[in-house]
Amino acid sequence: MLRYVTTNDGKVREAREYLDGVEQLDYDYTEIQAARLGPIAARGAREAYRHAGEPVLVDDAGLFVEGFDGFPGPYSAYVEDTLGVEAVQRLVAAEIDEPRRASFRCVMAYCDGDDFAATPDPIDRDDRSAAAAAGVERVETGGSDLAAESDALPVKLFHGTVRGRIVEPRGDGGFGYDPVFEHEGTTFAEMSPAEKNAVSHRGRALAKFAEWFESR
Repeated sequence: MLRYVTTNDGKVREAREYLDGVEQLDYDYTEIQAARLGPIAARGAREAYRHAGEPVLVDDAGLFVEGFDGFPGPYSAYVEDTLGVEAVQRLVAAEIDEPRRASFRCVMAYCDGDDFAATPDPIDRDDRSAAAAAGVERVETGGSDLAAESDALPVKLFHGTVRGRIVEPRGDGGFGYDPVFEHEGTTFAEMSPAEKNAVSHRGRALAKFAEWFESR
């Protein structure tokens, strides 16, 4: 059984469009602070696997606004909770000229406790055998290192990106930044679940993972 670690039922429904036998695991893993999505998802997958003892899939995603050097990026959930989606849209409209380009990015991290060819993400660049012997792993977080207990478990990463632009809120569907993100003339919140799944960053990452997972 594959456990998708999330509290969002919508993500699980999306995953089931690509994967058979995936079940939700509501587990609050430690979300490290990092400048990139990969280390966050990889660290979460290792922790979730140690908790569940079963194959797990963890995702981390964010909205990257070009004119803000990618902000809010990995901090998208925090910014949404503290400022709100519409405040972000107003800030972009006030500070950035059209077309106000942005992208949604997602990283899927898979861990099953077995040894396989891991993605050389910023965590895995260190000698994982040495890290296991020392009982710690070093996490590069854009200028600082985070030490944490670790099995140095292999993790495989899968990336998905969809490009668009920031617009005034439209649509009643989706969640998060969907109402202010327009892709080819339609916001994610205006799309049906099937339409969104076909083009979304998460759907693209899931498609890559599903193809690889089938070979497992």
